[in-house]
Order: sequence, then structure tokens, then C-alpha cells
Amino acid sequence: MPAAIPPVLAEVVRSGFTEGQHRGSLVVLAEDGSVTFALGDPEAPVFPRSSNKPFQAAGVLRAGVELSGERLALVAASHSGERFHLDLVHKMLTEYGLDESALGCPPDLPLDREEADAYLAAGHARSRAAMNCSGKHTAMLAACLRNGWPLDSYLDPEHPLQLLIRDTLEEATGDPVAHTGTDGCGAPLMAVSLTGLARGFRHFALAPSDSAEGRVAAAMRAHPEYVAGTRRHDTWLMRELPGSLSKMGAEAVQGFALPDGRAVALKVDDGGTRALGPVLARVLGAHMGVTSPVLARLADAPLLGGGERVGEIRATF
Repeated sequence: MPAAIPPVLAEVVRSGFTEGQHRGSLVVLAEDGSVTFALGDPEAPVFPRSSNKPFQAAGVLRAGVELSGERLALVAASHSGERFHLDLVHKMLTEYGLDESALGCPPDLPLDREEADAYLAAGHARSRAAMNCSGKHTAMLAACLRNGWPLDSYLDPEHPLQLLIRDTLEEATGDPVAHTGTDGCGAPLMAVSLTGLARGFRHFALAPSDSAEGRVAAAMRAHPEYVAGTRRHDTWLMRELPGSLSKMGAEAVQGFALPDGRAVALKVDDGGTRALGPVLARVLGAHMGVTSPVLARLADAPLLGGGERVGEIRATF
């Protein structure tokens, strides 16, 4: 049987004319972990992309690496490549006796467009440290050094560290990994369902403070600017909704949890990250009872024409 057409989560409205749609799936969990709202097929496996990073960070802690504060937040990050991000990546590499050449992630520009422009204007070229996953890769190398594991194969899915991360992900989400691929940074990418992803974020939100998951959650909450950047919605949410956890991933994936265990996971099928803010804001406000000025900021996704606002991307459910 042909797969069902996913529902429309957001529409693209320009000059009063709907010129496009973003379809996808989402799921909302209550405090007790039960499903309270869903659209599309949240049981189908997806690649969470960088929404998996909190699980990877917890795996690094389980491997015995001592990290906390800004350093641990950076390990769970898709950082924007702002100066403070790059400074800390280089500092951590030096502390572990490594240099940038040890990183397995590809050379890239800062993820944030303003930072990328400034980076190029300063005469810099693409670098591994500027790549948004460099904090995670630095910590993965540290885990290998800590345990005497091979450094040159740390991105192999069968490497001891990656097997430990797989176990951590499966325990938190309650899902067996459905498929293993390769993420944009070169690290193994493990597919779970959106419902599993939401369970995973709920697990981290409620985890004991002395557990690996609880330590990652505490670092993300205390230092959200290191998880994303000063102009990113994950940072806004964790700053303005105390105790929340938020982590987006490429191809328009989002995991989010409130401190009481309510959680949401969503994916826009076409990978349109521009729809993430409006969709997440609608879920938080209409289906999770969140009231905060940050929702209006999150939902604001303007379309420009001639440099002026002529439309918007808006949620449809």
C-alpha cells in the first residue's frame, strides 16, 4: 500500500497567496509519558540528526570523560561558530594534547550566517573547528584517549565509543536503532522514531542530577548559548523557559522537553528548517499549555520581497 501523505504542518504565504506547504509528523507526550497529541506518523524511524547530540554527550560521560559546564554544553551543541565557541573548542583540544587535524568532522564555515560573513572577512578559511559539531568530536577523541581506544577509527559505527552511544540512545528512547547511517559531520547517525526521540528528551529532563543524562541536561540548561548560539531558537527557549531542554537537528528535526517531563519531537519532511519555529511555537502554545513571550519570537518567520516583509510561514494545525 502507498504511504499516507503526511499532513501539512505549515504553509508559506506570500502577499496573501499560499505558495507552498511544509508537511511532516510530530508527537506530544504528557508528564506521565503518554501520547496526548500526534500528527502524521511519529512511529516511523527518522534520522534525528543533531537532536541526537545530548545522547552522544551522555555516552561520552559514560566513557569516563570528566566534563561539566560550558564544555559539556558544547559537546551537546550544534554551535554557531561564534568567537566563544571556537575559543573553547581550541582550548579543549589543547587540554587533551590534540590539534584541529585530529578532528574527523569536515572543514566548514560557522553555522550562523553573520558569523560566517565575519569569519571570511577576517581572512579565515573553512576549518574543522568552525564546523558546528567540533565540540562533540573533540569529546569523542577525549573518550578514546581516556580508554585507550583507537583514535583513527572513532567514527566507525562498531567502535567501542559508538556502541556505547548506541546503548545510551536505545535506553533513553526505548527504541531499538532502526538504521545506522552517516551524519553530515561523519559521525554514525542512528534512526529512532519521533515518539522515541520525545521519550529520550523526557528521560533527560527527569534524569537524576548525578546521572550522565542529568549532567548533560544541567549543562545545556545552564549554558544554552554554548548549545546553539546567541541568535538561535534553542538558546532562546532554554533561557526563557527555565528547566527546558531544546535541540534541533538538520533536515528540520526538533526535540524538546519541559522540566515536568512533557515533551515533543517533530520532523518537517522536506527538511525546511524555516518551518521549525512556527510549528514548535504552535505545539508549545496550543498543545502543551506554554505561555511565554518567547513563543511569538519563535513563531515569527517572515518572507521578504524587495527587502520588505510581504508574508510569513505559519503553522496550520
